Amino acid sequence: MDETEGIIAASTGAAPGAPAPTSVTSAATARAYAESVARAQWGAGRGVREEDVVDLLLVVSELVTNAIRHGDGLAGFEVRPTDEGLWIAVHDHSPVVPRAAYTFPTRHRGSGYGWPLVARLARNIAVERRPEGGKTISVLVPLRDAETR
Repeated sequence: MDETEGIIAASTGAAPGAPAPTSVTSAATARAYAESVARAQWGAGRGVREEDVVDLLLVVSELVTNAIRHGDGLAGFEVRPTDEGLWIAVHDHSPVVPRAAYTFPTRHRGSGYGWPLVARLARNIAVERRPEGGKTISVLVPLRDAETR
């Protein structure tokens, strides 16, 4: 079994009628699951702004891809609607905390733009080591009602 096979997406505390949890083994399946939760559960049926969905998909893609590429593989993925947007948690197998996690990037260093992108689009970014090994990076991606300008 591949180390990412069978990872479960959980929508802890989600509203009734939530999409059933699905196996998340890639950035693509994580994006699809997060988008389904945003569209089905956030904003009590008021709908979500399309540009906020794009931001959500970018953040999810970056975090999951980083877990797979730099975090020794994806260990879990969670999505939970809140009053402000979607809370996303990505668990990986590496205890190494990205250096950029300690400060907001003010200029680009290195090969990627992923962490600066996450830092610009998400709020309440937290990196925590997991007792069983690895770490969790959690963020809040703000969402607005479709009618909000």
